Amino acid sequence: MPIKILLIPAIVLTAFLFAAQGNAQGLAIDLTLAKSNPSAPKMGNHLAFESVITNTGSRPVEGLIAWISLVRVDPGQEQPMDLEDWSAHKAVTETRVGPGRSIRTKWPMRLIQAGDYRVVISAVGRNVDGLATSPFVGFTVLPKPVVESSRILPVAFGVPLAIGTLLIWRLWRPRLRASRLEDDRARSRGVAASDSASSDSGVT
Repeated sequence: MPIKILLIPAIVLTAFLFAAQGNAQGLAIDLTLAKSNPSAPKMGNHLAFESVITNTGSRPVEGLIAWISLVRVDPGQEQPMDLEDWSAHKAVTETRVGPGRSIRTKWPMRLIQAGDYRVVISAVGRNVDGLATSPFVGFTVLPKPVVESSRILPVAFGVPLAIGTLLIWRLWRPRLRASRLEDDRARSRGVAASDSASSDSGVT
């Protein structure tokens, strides 16, 4: 009984290896990062991946469909990612791929969240047994740069100070005008009184 239980995983593994071998004889996928990608990608940047899917068999592959998958591999946050916001180009199809022929595809992606990721391209054909996959391609997304505090503080304090100064100036401006007008009137009255006194002394 224990021997049978031990044989079951071995049989399953052997079947899987044979399926993978037969699959490799039908389709081969190569995946690389595009040369135009930034060397240190950050949130908000764009990356592109380039795949080459080749029919390595002796017969045409009918109804080929290939798609991109993204997984996050940060410790404790391992999970497949929904590409809804990451990429609008999620799959390609080809009616027929002849023996020895290849399909080249560029997969653009917008980096939404910081972390460590792996990308893989998978493909199947209507007359191909099993699933063909590319090697994983890994990349790291850095957090969006935070604005330095030395740049924020002058703006944070300077703008309110400027607004406050402007408000004070606008509030005190009418008072300053009134004070100047009162000074001018007083000065005018003083000049008029001085002229009147001079006139009176000349008359006598």
